[in-house]
Amino acid sequence: MRVIICGAGQVGYNIAAYLSRENNNVTVVDTQAPLINKINDNLEVNAIVGHASNPDVLDAAGAKDADMMIAVTQSDEINMVACQIGHSLFGIPKKIARVREQAYLQPEWSNLFSRAHMPIDVIISPEVIIANDISQRLSVPGTTFVSTLSEGLAYMIGVVCEEDCPIVNTPINQLRNLFPDLSFQILAFRRNNKAVIPDGQDHLEVGDEVFFIVSSKHLMRTMRIFGHEEKEAQRIIIAGGGNIGTGLAHIMRERKRGVDIKIIDRNKERAEHLSQLFDDVIILNGSALEQNILDEASISYADTFIAVTNDDESNILGSLLAKQYGCKRVITLVNNEVYSPLVGPLGVDAMVSPRSLIVATIMQHVRRGRIKGLYNLRDGFAEVLEAEVSQNSGLVNTSIMDINMPHEIVVGCIIRDGEFIKPDPSVVIRAGDTVIILAAREQVNEVEKMFSVQVDLF
Repeated sequence: MRVIICGAGQVGYNIAAYLSRENNNVTVVDTQAPLINKINDNLEVNAIVGHASNPDVLDAAGAKDADMMIAVTQSDEINMVACQIGHSLFGIPKKIARVREQAYLQPEWSNLFSRAHMPIDVIISPEVIIANDISQRLSVPGTTFVSTLSEGLAYMIGVVCEEDCPIVNTPINQLRNLFPDLSFQILAFRRNNKAVIPDGQDHLEVGDEVFFIVSSKHLMRTMRIFGHEEKEAQRIIIAGGGNIGTGLAHIMRERKRGVDIKIIDRNKERAEHLSQLFDDVIILNGSALEQNILDEASISYADTFIAVTNDDESNILGSLLAKQYGCKRVITLVNNEVYSPLVGPLGVDAMVSPRSLIVATIMQHVRRGRIKGLYNLRDGFAEVLEAEVSQNSGLVNTSIMDINMPHEIVVGCIIRDGEFIKPDPSVVIRAGDTVIILAAREQVNEVEKMFSVQVDLF
């Protein structure tokens, strides 16, 4: 596949890295020579300096033969124009654009991105993605990671095993016998910042972050066996009243009534705007690093503190202060991946990585074959994919034990006729099944091949 990536920042770099590892023909365009030099030095891709919305630059990047354009520059307008030029002048079949400005995304202007006007196939809004991700974590308290799979029939969950976790030191292959009536499957865990895809003899230890797939019907009961019985937060403080904080407040108010929400923002004009926008949310003007502001927000009584300002250090420090002053749980937005290994040991309960979320969202639209969904686990060490089994797939009428899969590819569950099926070795895969699979980063391409349709007969 030939792909042009417009923008060589963190997101563009990581998408280029993903695609180049899988032998795609990738060209990256950016105006900043240092970013282009970094890509040329580290990745097996083409990288050129130039404006992504310039037809001559796109032509030099191979737009005439491109299968896809991914526009993730820092400018919404450049992203949109690049896609327009890619469509109108070069006929690029699929165009994905990152658009941050919420005004472009209002329902009344939805016709803007139709094929008759500005034909962009997929719009990625980082703020909306991040707000939805945090909302999901709030809906399943005690988690470090939550993704809804197969239209709500299953969940991908991440939790930390605490001292009171009942199943620590128990071999993983014994859990199915201990809990035969629960539909869940452990796929991976992280220990001392190292990812492990376990075999049956491995066991969990205190401090491990474990990832498992579970039927939505058994979610809360399964959370209990991992030692998590937290109640859903009722008193929430949001530090940062930008698009993410505002979007999150809207989601929470729509999803659940009676939640006590407070927003702290240091910008006076923004705080005044928020007070007019929300009539049932308390808005505080000040810094979440100031004790008097936290006291005014009643931090000691808060269930969850969510730091989503545009400053990583303020988010981390504010979260640590909130925990010190009595808040039960903190969720922290961290853009710079350098801080990732520090967040857990410092006491932050859950870290939100915008880069990982955006890359995973974009990659959902890049994956080939019958891949229906994709979810990127911490630091991208593995991906969880939802794949539909075609009538012509070689997997049809094959049992799980007979599929020749490396250790780094694990079947999490099968969804058949709206039901969650545990991946017992004897289960036979049928056409039309949705198989949810964890694959180490190096093995994702193999999963694509497994579920690709080689020949379609009509």
